[in-house]
Amino acid sequence: MKKSILISGIAIADAAKESYVGDILLEGGKISRVAEKIEAQADVHIEARGKNWTAFPGFIDVHIHGAAGHDAMDATPEAVKGLAGVLPKEGTTSFLATTMTQSDEAISAALKNIRDFQMEDGQAEMLGVHLEGPFISDKRAGAQPIEHIAEPSYPLFQKWQKLSGNQIRLVTLAPEITNGLAFIKNLAEDGVIASIGHSDGTLEEVQAAVRAGASHVTHLYNQMSPFHHRNPGVVGASLTEKGLTVEVIADFIHSHPTSVELAFRQKGAERLILITDAMRAKGLAPGVYDLGGQDVQVTRKDARLADGTLAGSILTMDAAIRNVQSITGCSLNELVSMTSANAAKELGLSNKGSLQEGTDADVAILDDSFTVQLTICRGTIAYTKE
Repeated sequence: MKKSILISGIAIADAAKESYVGDILLEGGKISRVAEKIEAQADVHIEARGKNWTAFPGFIDVHIHGAAGHDAMDATPEAVKGLAGVLPKEGTTSFLATTMTQSDEAISAALKNIRDFQMEDGQAEMLGVHLEGPFISDKRAGAQPIEHIAEPSYPLFQKWQKLSGNQIRLVTLAPEITNGLAFIKNLAEDGVIASIGHSDGTLEEVQAAVRAGASHVTHLYNQMSPFHHRNPGVVGASLTEKGLTVEVIADFIHSHPTSVELAFRQKGAERLILITDAMRAKGLAPGVYDLGGQDVQVTRKDARLADGTLAGSILTMDAAIRNVQSITGCSLNELVSMTSANAAKELGLSNKGSLQEGTDADVAILDDSFTVQLTICRGTIAYTKE
């Protein structure tokens, strides 16, 4: 039986309206009441008055490979459990376990492991899988091993989808490669999000992908054909196609602060999703770590292959929020859009992304410097700042 929790006198952030001060009552893993004042007995009382705290819907990271020594491709029960256990520290209460370009055998093993994962109280919830590759361009592989890149194959995808227990929710692919557009149509018909990424496509090829059903862009600016005034490329198409929602890694390493600001001003908060794209070294000391069988040199600020190629990030969601807010001056409700509401909408989850009665009791409480003070996952306190 979950303990009831009453949060009093806290600023409540919501994507649909300006923040306001009120109370939130959590019961049975759900938000049971939200009001200016709640007179109720609860097992746990969190008094926020005078602390300059804000309650956000728990963050949703739709693109994360690993953290704290764990990676979704490890294909071990400890990998997903470890990832789910550490994410509440940064305010993340749910995520898509993200795979990478590898052999059929390696991807199959990771998907079967993800299918068998049993969530525990106090962990971030795994909402499904983000399949990043192997259906990408060898011209924009980045840290994805080129030897495992493959042409889009719907039968292979169907096999993987079955192995995952139908948990693949989002697929990153390059639409310009052979069978790319047909594959996007297959995904759209299946209700799976088709995301344009690791692509050397032209403006016209991206527009064709949108017509075929693509609706998402994987880590905008990174590993895609850049903008040129006579050839706008994937970047230009991503910024101008109104039907595309874009991911941004806001560590100011993968993208210059001005590029992050440009994405915000061009797409608006309603079409931008903050992600970490983090790898296993997040939260660990600098050193050499593995990513898809490749050595990655990790410093206190970034993760790179031996040739200098960025290999995922060590970014946390709360740091991404601080960075984006500092460069854009965006409002709290815009931050909610970019950290949870947009992802929940894309994934078709009416129980996530807002602090309203009847939604899951996923709450991230941050102070006025956007530092996480406390995280609640489905009604269980999962992290408290010491």
